[in-house]
Amino acid sequence: MAGRHNNKLPSNLPQLQNLIKRDPPAYIEEFLQQYRHYQSNVEIFRLQPNKPSKDLAELVMFMAQVGHCYRDHLADFPQQLKDLLSYHHTMLDPDLRMTFCRALILLRNKNLINPTGLLELFFELLRCHDKFLRKTLYSHIVTDIKNINAKHKNNKLNTTLQSFMYTMLQDSNPTAAKISLDVMIELYRRNIWNDAKTVNVITTACFSKVTKILVAGLKFFLGRDEGEKQNSDSESEDDGPTARDLMVRYSTGRKTTKNKKKLEKAMRVLKKHKKKRKPEVFNFSAIHLVHDPQDFAEKLLKQLEASKERFEVKMMIMELISRLVGIHELFLFNFYPFVQRFLQPHQREVTKILLFAAQASHQLVPPEIIQTVLMTIANNFVTDKNSGEVMTVGINAIKEVSARCPLAMTEDLLQDLAQYRSHKDKNVMMSARTLIQLFRSLNPQMLQKKYRGKPTEATSEAKIHEYGESTAKDYIPGAEVLDLEIKEEDENREEDGWESASLSEEDEDGEWIDVHHSSDEEQKELAGKTDRKEYVKKKTKLNPFASSTNKEKKKQKNFMMMRYSHNIRSKNKRSFREKQLALREALLKQRKRLIK
Repeated sequence: MAGRHNNKLPSNLPQLQNLIKRDPPAYIEEFLQQYRHYQSNVEIFRLQPNKPSKDLAELVMFMAQVGHCYRDHLADFPQQLKDLLSYHHTMLDPDLRMTFCRALILLRNKNLINPTGLLELFFELLRCHDKFLRKTLYSHIVTDIKNINAKHKNNKLNTTLQSFMYTMLQDSNPTAAKISLDVMIELYRRNIWNDAKTVNVITTACFSKVTKILVAGLKFFLGRDEGEKQNSDSESEDDGPTARDLMVRYSTGRKTTKNKKKLEKAMRVLKKHKKKRKPEVFNFSAIHLVHDPQDFAEKLLKQLEASKERFEVKMMIMELISRLVGIHELFLFNFYPFVQRFLQPHQREVTKILLFAAQASHQLVPPEIIQTVLMTIANNFVTDKNSGEVMTVGINAIKEVSARCPLAMTEDLLQDLAQYRSHKDKNVMMSARTLIQLFRSLNPQMLQKKYRGKPTEATSEAKIHEYGESTAKDYIPGAEVLDLEIKEEDENREEDGWESASLSEEDEDGEWIDVHHSSDEEQKELAGKTDRKEYVKKKTKLNPFASSTNKEKKKQKNFMMMRYSHNIRSKNKRSFREKQLALREALLKQRKRLIK
C-alpha cells in the first residue's frame, strides 16, 4: 500500500508539468496517459456541453503548458479547442470557457497557433455575455497585433483583420461591434494601424444606430479620450503647493539644516510630478486621411437634420462637420442655416456653436452665405438690450469669422461695430478695438478715416482678394533685406580701410614677391600709431573743474612711493567662512530670481 501512494504523478499535474519541462523524453509515458485521460473527458463533455468540468479544465491547462515539449502529439490540440469554443461558446460554463481561452492565449504566446484564425474566433466570442471574458480578449487582441507588427508591419495579416473588422462593425450584437471599434481606435492611437484604411473603416461607426458606437466614432475623429480627460481632471484637483509656495514657507520659518533638506526633497518631488504631467495633445490626423470628406460631411449633415439623439451627441456631430469643412475647405451650404437656428444668447452651449460657425468659415465659401451668419450674430448678440458679456461674445465671434472670410463683412456693419470702441463696458470696448485692429491689417479702406491709424507700408499694401482670387509671387517676400545687409557690410569694410587683395593673372606663377617700404611710408605708419589715441575711450567728468579722486591720484603716484605703504602691505583678505556665506547668499538670490 505504501508503494502505491508514493507515485503521485498521475494525480499531481503541476509536479508532472514541472518535470516534463525539465526532461520531456523521460516522462513521455506519463504525458500520454494524461493525454488519453484528456480525450476521454472531451468525449464526456460533448455529451453535456453546459455542465462544468473541473478535471477537463485542469487537463486543458496542463496540455497548453507542455504543448511546446510534444508538438507532434499535440498537433491537433489547438484546433480541437477552437472547435469546442466556436460550437459551444454560448452554452459553455463561464469558468470553463475562460480556461479554454486562456489555454489558447498561452499556445499563441508560444507561437503554436496561427494568429488570423485565433483572432477571428476571439472577435466572435465578444458576443458572449461575460464582461470579464470580453475584457481579457480585448487586451489580448491589442497586445497580439502590437507584437505581430513590432519589428515590421505584417500587411497581409493587417489587411485580413481590417476586412474582418469591417464586418464586425456591422454586427447585430452592439457589444461585439463596440469592442471591435475600441480595438481599432486603440491600435490607431498606438501607431500600429495608422493607415487610411483603418480610418475609413471607423467612419462607418459615425452612422451607427447604436448611440455608444456613434459617440465612440465621433470622439475618435474629434481627438477626445474619456480616460485621459478623467485623469487630467483628477491631477488638476490634486495639485499641491508650487515652487514659490515652498520657497516662501522655507524663508519665513526657522532656517535649520533639517528644514533645508525638507525643502530640497519637496522641490525634487515637485519637479518629478511636473515631468509626469504631459500637456494635452490634440491629434486631428485622422480627419486628413478620410478618402471622400465631402461625401462624409454631407452624410453627417443629413443624419444630423434627422437625428433624435440627445443634445450632446448633436453637438459632437456639428463639431465634426465644422472641422471637416474648415480643414478640407468643403462646400456645405446647408450647414450654415442649420447653425443659425441655434445662434441665440439663451441657447445652451452657445459659445461652442459660435465656435463651430467660425470653424466652418473659409475663403472659398461665397461671402453672401457667411454674411447671413454675421448678420444673425450681430442682430441677436450685439445689441444694447443684452448684457456686456453677451455683446463681447458676439463681437469676438464676428471677428473670428471675418478673419477667415473677410469678404463677408460689409462696410455698414463694420462701422456700426466700430462705434462700440467707446462703450462703457470695458470688455465690449476691447473686443471692438480688436475688430478695428484686425481690419487695419486686412483692409483699412473699410474703416472710417479716424479709425485707420497711422499709415504704414504694410497697411498701404493691404488688400482683400476678390472671391477665388490668389496672388502668385515670383519672388521670396523679405529677400530684399539680404541685399541691403550685404551692401552695408561692404560699405563698412571700405570705411575701415580694408581692401580685398587678390593676385593678378600675371603673378599666378607661385613665386614670392618682395615688398619694400620707403621712408615716407614708415613715417606714415608711425604717425598712424600715434593717431590711435583719438579712438581710445576717455572717461569724461560731469564737471570738468572738479578735483580728481584718491583712486586716480594713487594711479599717478610713483611705484617706489607706494611700495612700502601700510595700506598695501597689510591688505585685508576675507576668510574662508566669509567667502562661503557670500557665495550662499548669491546663490539664494539667483534661485529667487529664477523662480519669479
